[in-house]
Amino acid sequence: MSSSHAKDTSFLGGRIPPEIESMSRNLKDVDQELFRKLLKAVVGALEGKDCRDILRSAAETSLIPQERLSHIIAGMHKLLSEAIRIPLTLLKQEAFKEDLRELKIPEDFITDFSSVVFGNRRAALEAASSQKDPHLPTLEDFKWRVDVSISTSSKTDEQLCLLTNDKLGVVMKICLSVCRAARWPEPCSRPF
Repeated sequence: MSSSHAKDTSFLGGRIPPEIESMSRNLKDVDQELFRKLLKAVVGALEGKDCRDILRSAAETSLIPQERLSHIIAGMHKLLSEAIRIPLTLLKQEAFKEDLRELKIPEDFITDFSSVVFGNRRAALEAASSQKDPHLPTLEDFKWRVDVSISTSSKTDEQLCLLTNDKLGVVMKICLSVCRAARWPEPCSRPF
């Protein structure tokens, strides 16, 4: 990072992912038209669309070897997915552009990346990303009740008082967002 930034690392963290390093090396002689075609396909893939046809036609019409195109596409995917994970309140556009300049990405491509990350497609990309992220089930419902068993044997009044709340417990029931339910008794210890 340059000394003009108040932060120590880029939006990618302390270590640049190898896919992004490889992409920046392979972007040297890629023209703007091919780059935008690839970027459109990667953005579509991040949104959950099938973009194989776009990528196939780009590979067939390009003079760049398919292996280099694979490195570029993988790097684009990694860069955009990492940038979308960071909330806009933390990721500033100028800092993002400066990070890409330090990766030696051409200025025209930086503008295109920036328009995707900070443009009107961001909401769709965030929504698609959050659906793909693994997450734990959530609690949908929680019910409980207190169960008290009263012993009514022929005991003395003193013994009856001690045995009145002989079996005190709480029965709990939860329902999760994955349509699973669990029910269990939770015994309560006697207060005396």
